[in-house]
Amino acid sequence: MKTFSLILSFFFIVSVSCAQKSPRLSTKGTVNGANIVIDYGAPSVKGRKIWGGLEKYGQVWRAGANENTTVSFDKDVSVEGKKLAAGKYGFFIIPNEAGDWVAIFNKKNDAWGAYSYSESDDALRVMIKPEFDTSTQEQLMYAVDKSGIVFSWDKARLHIKVE
Repeated sequence: MKTFSLILSFFFIVSVSCAQKSPRLSTKGTVNGANIVIDYGAPSVKGRKIWGGLEKYGQVWRAGANENTTVSFDKDVSVEGKKLAAGKYGFFIIPNEAGDWVAIFNKKNDAWGAYSYSESDDALRVMIKPEFDTSTQEQLMYAVDKSGIVFSWDKARLHIKVE
C-alpha cells in the first residue's frame, strides 16, 4: 500500500508540474529560399509585468520558457545585414528600457534557460528596434514572414530582417 501511495504521489506531482509549464511550440517559414525553424517555450503574460519585471532590462533572456529557444537556418543568411552561417542557434534577447534591444544567435543551442549562456559562444548579435503595441499578446509567439522573424509578447514586437 505504501508503494501505491508513493506512485500516486509521484504522478500527482508530475502532472501538476507539467500543467504549470509553458507549452513547447514550433513555427517555420521560408525567406529568400532559406528555411527557418523556430522552436520555443511559449509563456503567457498572466497579468504579470513582463518587461522590467519578470524579464529584467539589460539582462540576457532565453527568449522563451524552459529550454532555450532555437532558430535553425538551412542556408547561410544575412540577419539585419550581417552574415550568419547555416545552422541551429540558441536564441537570446537582451531587452533594454530605452533604445534598441539585442538579438543574439548563440552557438550553444541545447541549454536550459540562460544560466549557462556565454557571450564567447555568440555567432551573431544584432540591434533591433522594439515596437510597442497597445494590445497585449498573451502567449509568446514567433512567426516567419516574408521579411524575417517576428517576435510578439505582451506589448513588445520585434521584426528581425533575414535575407
